[in-house]
Amino acid sequence: MEDRKILDSEVADVEEHVAKIAADFRGGFEAVARIDRPAVTIFGSARTPAGTKPFEDARDVARRFAEAGWAVVTGGGPGVMEAANRGAKEGGGLSVGFNIELPHEQHENPYLDIEYTFQHFYARKTMFVKAAEGYVVFPGGFGTMDELFESLTLIQTGKVEHFPVVLFDVDYWTELLVWVRNEALADGMISPEDVELLHLTDDPDEAVQLVLECYERRCAHVPAEPAKADAQ
Repeated sequence: MEDRKILDSEVADVEEHVAKIAADFRGGFEAVARIDRPAVTIFGSARTPAGTKPFEDARDVARRFAEAGWAVVTGGGPGVMEAANRGAKEGGGLSVGFNIELPHEQHENPYLDIEYTFQHFYARKTMFVKAAEGYVVFPGGFGTMDELFESLTLIQTGKVEHFPVVLFDVDYWTELLVWVRNEALADGMISPEDVELLHLTDDPDEAVQLVLECYERRCAHVPAEPAKADAQ
């Protein structure tokens, strides 16, 4: 795996690794350029079985975005990613998968119109943000949490325009939000407005409308919220 090679490499390998990283970014930007409509990025576990509620909810939400004329971007793998790409296809929309080379779990799902497989996580995560007008995050593990908190940090620090981050599945995410409020917020590690970046719902229509309405306000040139200088 390329990331492991870089982290274990000698200084003499730097030019070769930089060239490979640049190629990964170039391929990703070229793939994003093929998305010809507004897009939402949908995250969630690769381990979610077909037919379960999180799988069917992701499929439903993605279908609704597609019916609204949006593209759906995922990590291109199984589980929630497959559900969302499948829903996008069923809704007549554009289905995009940004996959990554992993030793397990991450085979490509069969519902992709645009696909690019990355070697580096950081290039891949850049494209999730580059493509998206909003995130909908379904239950997931460390990878899903990584993508969630990176998006919040980018918004908090003004590195990207404010876009909605929707947490889907109230029961799954509530304990995390309780910890954020009772620990990080109570100890002054984050600000009250940081907590407000997150929207919690069990309603597919609400999840879609939160993203669509934010996009419509931005298109109407409503001023964005002022950015803060630093993450805490």
